[in-house]
Formats: sequence, C-alpha cells, structure tokens
Amino acid sequence: MSALKRVQQWATFARVWHLYDAAWQNPFNSAKVIKKYLMGMHKPIYHPLNDCGDVVVVINSADIALPGDEWKKRVYFHHTGYPGGASWTLAWELHNKDPTMVLKKAVYNSMDGNLQRRYTMQRLFIFPDSNVPNDLMENISNQIKQIRKVPKRLDKYSEKEVKEFPKIIDYPRDYIVR
Repeated sequence: MSALKRVQQWATFARVWHLYDAAWQNPFNSAKVIKKYLMGMHKPIYHPLNDCGDVVVVINSADIALPGDEWKKRVYFHHTGYPGGASWTLAWELHNKDPTMVLKKAVYNSMDGNLQRRYTMQRLFIFPDSNVPNDLMENISNQIKQIRKVPKRLDKYSEKEVKEFPKIIDYPRDYIVR
C-alpha cells in the first residue's frame, strides 16, 4: 500500500474534532447537522451499526434562537421513575436552568432509532459560551458551517455607518411621533 493510500485510509477511520457555533441558530436544525458528524454519516464507510462518528464541540449554546413563540410553548417532559415523578418544563425555564440542555435534547432526539445514541452523545461537548478548555481546543481541526447567517446588531455598527445608510424619508425637525 502506498503512503498516500495509507494516509487516506487513516483519515477515513480517524475521529476528527469539529467546532460548531450555535449562536442565533435553531437548535432543531442544528441538531440534524451535528447528528451527521456525530454518527459519521458524512464518511464513506458509514453503517448504522458501525461506530465511525466524529467528536463535535458546540459553543455559544446560551445564544440559540427558537422560532416564533417556541420559548413559551415548547414543553420538555421528565420522569424520575418514582410515582408522581412526572414533570413538564417550558423551554425558557429549562434554558435558564441549563443553557446547554435544549440543544443537547434536540441532538439526542434527532438520533431516534440509533441503537448507539447514548455512546454517540458522549462525543458531544456543549458549552454555553465560547470558553472551551485548552485540551479540547487543541484537538479541533474542522469547523462546521452555521446554517443561518448571524445578523449584526444595531449597536455593533459605527455611527458613521448608521448615518451613511440610505434613508427612504427624512422626517422634518418638528415631526411628532404619536
């Protein structure tokens, strides 16, 4: 086997570390993308019973964006296993308690039917902000592209850019807003 083929084969079977920025992303759409890398569905050797997935590090999970009024209406169920141990938690309450949990549950549920999803989830590292330990950051060699473009906030524009932005109408100085 030539050296090139050997390296190519090693790269196919190696676990690659990926970084994903979840800021302003829908966690359910992000879960589908993350699942693809965790399970190894992007590799040519993928098989549902084969454990060939990669490691994914997710940052900024505290800044996820749910569509519409999902924060108020989405409910998460949990049962302790004891009688009367059922509880339902709204998405915003769960996110306030643990900013990584909504995304973690979305990824876990997206792997429905995967017999190895508990072990696959062990390769997922989620952080609420961009502070990742150095020992994890040293392993990262790829970045997963965000699904949705992150909009620039108005307070991030310079005063010059705001003044130069084209206006549709100039209000008179004595104009009163009611």
